Amino acid sequence: MGFPGTWMTESESVVYRVVPKCACSTIGQIMYYSDHGAFFDGDIHDAQSGLHKWALDASQDPITRNVTAHKSFAFTCVRNPYTRVLSSFFDKICGIQRNGRRYRGNLVPLLIQKYGIEVGGEDGKQEFDQIASFRRFLLFARDTIRWRRPMDPDIHWSAQAGHVSTFIVNGGKYDKIVWTESFNDGMQNVLDAIKTPHAVKLADIPRFNESEGHGPKRAHPVEDYFDDLSMHLVREIYKRDFALFKYDFDNPGNKMPVGEIDLDEVHAKLGD
Repeated sequence: MGFPGTWMTESESVVYRVVPKCACSTIGQIMYYSDHGAFFDGDIHDAQSGLHKWALDASQDPITRNVTAHKSFAFTCVRNPYTRVLSSFFDKICGIQRNGRRYRGNLVPLLIQKYGIEVGGEDGKQEFDQIASFRRFLLFARDTIRWRRPMDPDIHWSAQAGHVSTFIVNGGKYDKIVWTESFNDGMQNVLDAIKTPHAVKLADIPRFNESEGHGPKRAHPVEDYFDDLSMHLVREIYKRDFALFKYDFDNPGNKMPVGEIDLDEVHAKLGD
């Protein structure tokens, strides 16, 4: 199994387990900058060098050696499940991707046909009932996660606990879990704990939101998208995320955590 979704600086100053839709573009660029004194020119997900990634064959041995020996500070980053799944809908389902096409080819036509979802027309810019379509998307997301139908769950809306756990199950240990909602504080904790070839001043780092502008703008407050049924589905899909990462299930309008993450609890519950 190894360490899928794991990135490491070439200097081995820090190890990071990617969780999709949780500031991963910005974190990747900070890691790249900390080694090279410059940002990667393009989307960091496309970088084939300058950063160890599990998906690159040559990186697997160095990552495995480092993580199993816990040689470097290791961290990940999580986000409120309500805002994360909403962001996935607007970016991946309604949006046109970097390649100029719809995400995963025939996925959107399938959703339109089977679930009655609207996405704002060919270019994603037309008006449509965002709330009704999002709630139908949630049914689809639940079906993929619960029954793997009509397809396997996608990394962008599968539970964060699943991503975080593979690192632990295969022998890794986290030193820090950062909340996207208080990113600067959490990322500063990480930077304070490591030594990097190039100093990183967080205040000067731009936000690399690679999904920005892909899809239509959210027209309503977060809480408007979630009625009782939607909240029930969210609880079914993301129950562990709320519990482990201390988010407020009862109030979709509160994106901030309501307690401190207990790393020992995370390792115990996700290490099975």
